[in-house]
Amino acid sequence: MEQGRVPAADCTLCPRLAAFRAGNAAAHPDWFNAPVPSFGPADAGLLVVGLAPGVRGANRTGRPFTGDFAGDLLYATLLEHGLADGVYAACADDGLTLSGCRITNAVRCVPPENKPTTDEINTCRTFLKDEIASLPHLRVILALGKIAHDAVVRALGLRLSAHPFAHGRDHALPDGRHLIDSYHCSRYNQNTRRLTPEMFRQAVRRVLAYL
Repeated sequence: MEQGRVPAADCTLCPRLAAFRAGNAAAHPDWFNAPVPSFGPADAGLLVVGLAPGVRGANRTGRPFTGDFAGDLLYATLLEHGLADGVYAACADDGLTLSGCRITNAVRCVPPENKPTTDEINTCRTFLKDEIASLPHLRVILALGKIAHDAVVRALGLRLSAHPFAHGRDHALPDGRHLIDSYHCSRYNQNTRRLTPEMFRQAVRRVLAYL
């Protein structure tokens, strides 16, 4: 199956995000500063969906969750559970590979203050919808946070009221696949202990039951 549509490197569908990218590009011309592509094999059984690139994380490195605090827990947990190989060194050329797992974001461009607007989330959902549709062996989606969860549910054409977000919840989808929720592994959630490493491991272990 062909890979779905992806945003152009100079995407202007969301003017505010395009302007923010341009400002970052002017200040940091050596950064990636473009819509961040998905990472991982196209035959993955697991798709991890985050919120959006961090300004000094994926927007800088060009790889989801790479170079920011959230990536430390995410990639360590994937490595621990056999979903990644190599060493995570917080840079896109560290040689890390994913095994049976692919990572993307609900919003592909970095938003100011890590807060995309509703319109921006809705606009970028077409790319998430295509991403999901292009993965022929997809069995489980792990949504990191409510925004990612809601974006996935809407991309699948399902009702949010029938699939409410809750950490650790396992949603059996009509097509036989599963959507599993986790709090986002952000610095704030980890520092406040809303999400602990063991809580995140438990969510990933739930994923493994279906792979």
